[in-house]
Amino acid sequence: MISQKTYTVAQATSRLEGYCAYQERCHKEVQQKLRDMRMIPDAVDLIVLHLLKHNFLNESRFAQAFARGKFNHKKWGKMRIVRELKFRDISKYNIDLALKEISDTDYLTTLDTLAEKRLLQLASEKNLQKKRKKFVDYLLYRGWESFLVYEKARELIK
Repeated sequence: MISQKTYTVAQATSRLEGYCAYQERCHKEVQQKLRDMRMIPDAVDLIVLHLLKHNFLNESRFAQAFARGKFNHKKWGKMRIVRELKFRDISKYNIDLALKEISDTDYLTTLDTLAEKRLLQLASEKNLQKKRKKFVDYLLYRGWESFLVYEKARELIK
């Protein structure tokens, strides 16, 4: 039998303070980490409360950092960001707050850049239907709004 390390509430709290200080975390990640550490539900609640009270855990801050990071680094569209935040049980209020981190001009500029880059990658595709489908699928997968994607496809692929 493999022995599982056990933690006191103080040890677990200290570990989770470091876990949250290293990078923004959502409540779901923190609770999962504590369950993985085999903490009982009462201890989980106590530690989460401590982290909230001492500002190690802040869902608004997490949502904003998540939206900024995924948009700036992975070039995700708002639909994908919203889907991922919902998956992490982030409230509608915090999701709306997070989307305000992305300026409309940056958003459209990024879409233009991404579309141009994708078009270059598809330069060898001669079949216009296939080219359009690959172009559209790529941008939709990354979470860009369909009306923007189709408008961009009409504009660029003729």
